[in-house]
Amino acid sequence: MLNIVLVEPEIPQNCGNIARTCAATRSRLHLIRPLGFDISEKAVKRAGLDYWPMVDLRVYEDLDHFFSANPDPDLWLATTKAPRDYTRATFRDNCFLVFGKETAGLPETLRSAYRDRCIRIPMRQDARSLNLANSVAVLTYEALRQLDFPQLCGVGEMGQTD
Repeated sequence: MLNIVLVEPEIPQNCGNIARTCAATRSRLHLIRPLGFDISEKAVKRAGLDYWPMVDLRVYEDLDHFFSANPDPDLWLATTKAPRDYTRATFRDNCFLVFGKETAGLPETLRSAYRDRCIRIPMRQDARSLNLANSVAVLTYEALRQLDFPQLCGVGEMGQTD
């Protein structure tokens, strides 16, 4: 199982879309306060549609609370400031993919503490960043690909499975 961690997310539609990705991929969603919205807010529910009951959701008061509840986690921090791109990461079962808030990214103290675990999604130099929900999807599916898509299946249009 993958763990998707959002540190102080601000936009409810992003959180809803990420929750839907977590539901579809059997990934656990961790939200670290303060949140820029109420998780019962209509916009969050609407973006996640009817997937919320399928989401394994954990909410923490702050980063200290997260680390006390998850001692010694296998972290990968997504940041545009990372020294290497995500294709150089080796994701393992039960790892934590950590994403910062939309307006500021991850705190510098966290990036510094885990510098060797910071990864980025390549993009053109003059682009600030991708949308948070898109970044989560890119890294989630790369991690799942490396893990051979555990407990996930699908039937294509032709009725064949992989």
